Amino acid sequence: MRDTDLALKVLRDPAFNSGLSGFFGDTLPTRAAQAGLGRAVRETVRAHVPTYGHDMARAVDGIPAVSAWPMTGLMLVHRASADLLLHPGVPASLGLLLRRFVRSGLVRSPRLRHRVQAEAHRLRLVEALTGHVAERRAESVRAPAPRDVLDAVIGACPEEVTDRTAAQLYIMLVVAIVGPLGYTVAWSVLLACLHHRPGASWPWPTDWITREAARHRPVAWMVGRRVPSPARYGGVDLRPGTTLSVSPYLLHHDQNRWTDAQRFSPERWGEPAQHGPYLPFSAGPFSCAGAAVAQTLVTATVTALTAGARLSVRGRDIRTVVTDASIPGPFELQRAPAH
Repeated sequence: MRDTDLALKVLRDPAFNSGLSGFFGDTLPTRAAQAGLGRAVRETVRAHVPTYGHDMARAVDGIPAVSAWPMTGLMLVHRASADLLLHPGVPASLGLLLRRFVRSGLVRSPRLRHRVQAEAHRLRLVEALTGHVAERRAESVRAPAPRDVLDAVIGACPEEVTDRTAAQLYIMLVVAIVGPLGYTVAWSVLLACLHHRPGASWPWPTDWITREAARHRPVAWMVGRRVPSPARYGGVDLRPGTTLSVSPYLLHHDQNRWTDAQRFSPERWGEPAQHGPYLPFSAGPFSCAGAAVAQTLVTATVTALTAGARLSVRGRDIRTVVTDASIPGPFELQRAPAH
């Protein structure tokens, strides 16, 4: 739907947001269990924020002067959050399987061969995690606080949730953490570089850049809600259960709500009057529980990339590659020492 008022109603009205969240599907038995899992993971990630910047600085030091994106963005986020996702005491083989999955399976590839490879990595990871979940559940002594995201998932899952389902929920959450962060970082550096003189330091605060990138090119390009009862919207009669789709991209580019909506303009975040509806992490009762934390981590990542360096990109194509997310096409990022 293109009508902004109707789109916001669909996302925020309790009538469209009852029952189970579509993100978790039927993997958890109740809405309360879904909400509890979301909170547990969010608080575990939030506790990791103070160390993330330091870990990201070390990760950035390890990339070459010219790096291939957007894959580098995903791998940077994974390296800086590796201990958050799986604590250092897990078997090295499990960490390797997760790294391979991050490299191949965070977004559905348009190429069949890549999808087959990604599914093979996912299945191997599910099998390994299922056994590891069983081991953690059998531990006689539990840590006083989650050691990693997997602990948070296991602790928040009701007892009737199987080991395999807990493993699958964990993978879903890894995708929801690393994917949006890595791709939003990629959009941020690409758009900032293309809209400023190559090699010069950026004139905008990093937080403005990352917020504007998430507005201009939101990774979540489509979200949906179920119609609860017979209704008529936009002149179309809809049956109960029909999915109404809302595009954050369209809402972020509504010329009636945003000043100069088609332009990448980080400075708009210093002028509240230029703000329209902003929902890079959806909106309403089913919005992402970790939206504020995600913004902090994206900004920390871009800050680390720009520390003591000047950035430029090779390639000027900002068209999106759209599958189950909206991501930038391949580009190269060059980091040169600032003088």
